Amino acid sequence: MAKSLVIVESPAKAKTIKNYLGKDFSVEASSGHLIDLPKNKLGVDIENDFKPQYEVIKNKKKYLAKLEKAAKNADKVYLASDPDREGEAIAWHIADQLGIKDKSYRILIHEITEKAIKESINSPTTLSEDKFDAQQARRVLDRLVGYQVSPLLWKKVRRGLSAGRVQSVALRIVVEREREIEKFITKEYWSIEGDFLPINSGDQNPFSANLIRFDSNKVEIGSEQEAANIVNQIKNNDYHVSSVDKKERTRKAQPPFITSTLQQEASRKLRFSVKKTMAIAQKLYEGIELGAVGPMGLITYMRTDSVRISDQALSESRKYIMDKYGNKYLPEKPSLYKVKKLAQDAHEAIRPTSFDFSPDKIKAHLAGDEFELYKLVWQRFLASQMTPIIYDQTSIEIKSEKAAFRTTGSIIKFEGFSKVYIEGKEEDEQNGEDDEKKLPKLSKDQGLSLKDLKMEQHFTQPPPRFSESSLVRELEEKGIGRPSTYSSIISTIQDREYVKRENRKLKPTVLGKSVNDMLIDGFPEILDVKFTADMEDKLDKVEQGSINWVDLLKDFYKVFSQRLLQAEDKMKSLRRDGVPAGIDCNECGAPMIIKWGKRGEFLSCSKYPECKNAKPFNYDEDGNIKVVEKVQPELSDINCDKCGKPMVIRQSRYGKFYGCSGYPGCKNIKRMNKEKPS
Repeated sequence: MAKSLVIVESPAKAKTIKNYLGKDFSVEASSGHLIDLPKNKLGVDIENDFKPQYEVIKNKKKYLAKLEKAAKNADKVYLASDPDREGEAIAWHIADQLGIKDKSYRILIHEITEKAIKESINSPTTLSEDKFDAQQARRVLDRLVGYQVSPLLWKKVRRGLSAGRVQSVALRIVVEREREIEKFITKEYWSIEGDFLPINSGDQNPFSANLIRFDSNKVEIGSEQEAANIVNQIKNNDYHVSSVDKKERTRKAQPPFITSTLQQEASRKLRFSVKKTMAIAQKLYEGIELGAVGPMGLITYMRTDSVRISDQALSESRKYIMDKYGNKYLPEKPSLYKVKKLAQDAHEAIRPTSFDFSPDKIKAHLAGDEFELYKLVWQRFLASQMTPIIYDQTSIEIKSEKAAFRTTGSIIKFEGFSKVYIEGKEEDEQNGEDDEKKLPKLSKDQGLSLKDLKMEQHFTQPPPRFSESSLVRELEEKGIGRPSTYSSIISTIQDREYVKRENRKLKPTVLGKSVNDMLIDGFPEILDVKFTADMEDKLDKVEQGSINWVDLLKDFYKVFSQRLLQAEDKMKSLRRDGVPAGIDCNECGAPMIIKWGKRGEFLSCSKYPECKNAKPFNYDEDGNIKVVEKVQPELSDINCDKCGKPMVIRQSRYGKFYGCSGYPGCKNIKRMNKEKPS
């Protein structure tokens, strides 16, 4: 019998850890949470200090029974669930259900390597009541909002919708950006670019510069005519170099990944969704089978908001850089990065667990997407510990009696960390700023020959829609959610059809906009960005032990319960009123409205039930409603054997069949086979 039992939440994690521990240990997995609030009721005793009414999750009883049996035969039980609030709750509930608090120990594993696991077992800690209370407070908060507001949406819009304390704020951010775009008024503007050559230089390759001033005023050109007038006045001017500013500059590497930056970069560079990134990162953390080496965790814990790096990782990475790239690429001191003000700093940055396993070395053991994400983590971390890029930046100003032009060029002198890695950009941020541009050698007062003037038309652009990665960045900057919740927030607003992905951008649907407006009207505080960010801060303080979790819930519910009472009457019914569609009924002429049913949105006459006209629809490329006309079924050459009307050929998910054209008056149907119905 094993003397010690290690309990983790994932079978994959259990398999990896089992590989490192001897016969004195057994390792079992809970397969996630075993205990939770009930699904079929609120499960919170509001009058009794918000006491949660926990129960064993229905399909997890077999796992609990297995753990009970294993724990009875163990002298010590090590609770090794993930080192975050959810992991703490899993550990807490297991200890409580198994009745093993007197022989249980909490171990925090930030990387699944032999060294880290043995160190954690040799220095166990106790369960953190404060961390558990923070998870419990968040769980109860989310249940109070979700289970009491969602039924309002079912009643007033359609069943299956949900509201959430954080997801609804994320939806609000997406909707408000869309409305900024809708209100944006595009303005025309023009730019003028000149091509110049140094006089008497023999150089035949002109360089370009942009017009920045005309008649000593900053250039703001609103029309083609204005641009043409300026060109006519400056095309025959004499030009000279008025200033040359040359500086050596450096650009430092970005910090190693935290959860949000990993999600953003995987979206930009690998086109991964946030959900996919976290699923693959979880596998890399829990362990990958590496042939003769066995299973091994390849990256540190992937839910973190800290850029902190262990001394050992710094030492190992510096040795790797020196051996692989040489002294020029290794800074004198390790690069340390500042942890953000609101970061919990409970875990290290996301980094490789060992520098013995480069991506190329273990590529054969990784699936394609696993390899790409591991390579991204590997390269980003190495780059964070390498020397800066060094480049010369030259800014040249050119003048005549009426005009001033400016151009800037940069030439890389030393590639530094870019030998390994360059950060990606959002598609709407691709502006070419980092491109090298070589300028000729010029000196102050040197004469220049103007070879060409080009006018170009532009239009101001609205702010871009959020992508998944830029929404994560926005949530992080506003203090909404935490590393463990970004993925579920973004998945939920898409799963509920509040937001859809269109060309990799998030666009709110009519349903999303309507639900957003209803929730803001009914629950203004709950949908307030600052209120939600402050609540995240308070949850952090519960974990730190400076706020009592029950007091936090009481303060919240005081406001929320009042809004809940008012919302039943105050919130409008979209189930009844719908949303104006901007088109008229083709049967009675009344306005059509958008409503929602089991199969999604549809057009309905606003005069219903007097007029029962209803039609499916979709949207054209410009977002305008396009009615989908019902396809008339094909007429067959046989008649119904019940009413005599012609039979038509219809299509179901099981295939084609004959149906009476008199439906719904006559519901006769026949299977299509070799014999026609008589």
